Amino acid sequence: MTVETIPDTEEVLQTGEPLSAHIVKTEPGETAAAKVLEARIYGTPLEALCGHVWVPSRDPKQLPVCEKCKGIYDMYKAFNDGLRDQPDE
Repeated sequence: MTVETIPDTEEVLQTGEPLSAHIVKTEPGETAAAKVLEARIYGTPLEALCGHVWVPSRDPKQLPVCEKCKGIYDMYKAFNDGLRDQPDE
């Protein structure tokens, strides 16, 4: 008899106090601010550039920016003209 192990791939959402503010992944034509507002209204999870998944519930302006997100954004900025120094709030 063969036993197959299926890995648990369920995403774990952040709980408790967030440690940093993440930069939201957006598609062309989307704004991060609109995406965050929609997620706050409907309680849907967002994905950050670093892969972190969470449901936004607080004002992230008082937190330091996630270093992984910042590094990824800086890399995108280096290869794409027209990106601002700071992502949308």
